[in-house]
Amino acid sequence: MTITAAADGSALGNPGPAGWAWYVDDECWRAGGWPHGTNNQGELMAVLDLFRATAHVPDEHLKVLCDSQYVINSITKWMPGWKRKGWRKGDGKPVMNLELLKELDRELAGRKYTFEWVKGHAGHDLNEAADERARAAATAYQQGVAARSGPGFAGAPVAAGPSRTDAGAGSAAAKAGNGPAAARTEPSPAVGASPFGQPPFEEPDLFSELEAEAFNEAEATGAEPGPEAIVEALERELAGPEARGDIGRTGVLLHPDFMEIGSSGRVWTRDAMMMALEEDPGHHTELEILGADRIGTSAVLLTYRSYTRSGTVLRSSLWVHDGTKWRLRFHQGTPEA
Repeated sequence: MTITAAADGSALGNPGPAGWAWYVDDECWRAGGWPHGTNNQGELMAVLDLFRATAHVPDEHLKVLCDSQYVINSITKWMPGWKRKGWRKGDGKPVMNLELLKELDRELAGRKYTFEWVKGHAGHDLNEAADERARAAATAYQQGVAARSGPGFAGAPVAAGPSRTDAGAGSAAAKAGNGPAAARTEPSPAVGASPFGQPPFEEPDLFSELEAEAFNEAEATGAEPGPEAIVEALERELAGPEARGDIGRTGVLLHPDFMEIGSSGRVWTRDAMMMALEEDPGHHTELEILGADRIGTSAVLLTYRSYTRSGTVLRSSLWVHDGTKWRLRFHQGTPEA
């Protein structure tokens, strides 16, 4: 028998209120989260909890559907190399989300499993169900209300679920008088703290992981991330103030012929955009990827929804490969009605 489940994570602000969820069907799913975490932590925790929830049926094959290249590559490609190097990446830096990855490594031992990448927000029933529950958990923590935890997996021991790195921390909602700690799916760190003892703002986006690890280990594994994954990660990096405020980095990310038609209707050239971003990099913008479509062999069209204080904007970015790297050639934003 094969157990097929989707696992997903969500972080409002990334980092920010975070949630995770895995989903088999309406009678078999779980969700939880923290007041402050990252999307990668949510994605990893969803998979970790799924393995713990099915630990009582170790002979069953577990098929995990996941839209996170970071999670799949971490578990199926990079983890053995990280362990050999003392849990350090190819550049010698410590692996991020170390405690979660160590917990996953322990839970994977002796299990039968496969991972399958699915495109997020593309109408896949199980992925959409997991995403909906992960986002609901993150939203609950954002609003300070109890998150729906779900029925769990039939026959799973009660202990399956909370990360041992979180054990002993009280529920933020319970401390605030919003309900008993037992009503929450898992214990949470104090409001504003980062789960798993890691500073949230040191969490790299997917591109940082791919650049530092996958590219360094490509010689040994022969594997490289697909253009869609690289472009999505670059777009997410460009949505952060660290990259936007670094004119050297935007100079690398933006194509020499870059042009943008902004959501205000203004047309931006590359130089004008670089100077404007350096002067005011703004805040981190949350992205909801709608599609990543390859156009020929050297271009990817990325479409997504961005969330800002003034509302949501539908955006499209055309990334092209200039022979050495992917660069943003054109961007357009349209306020969503």
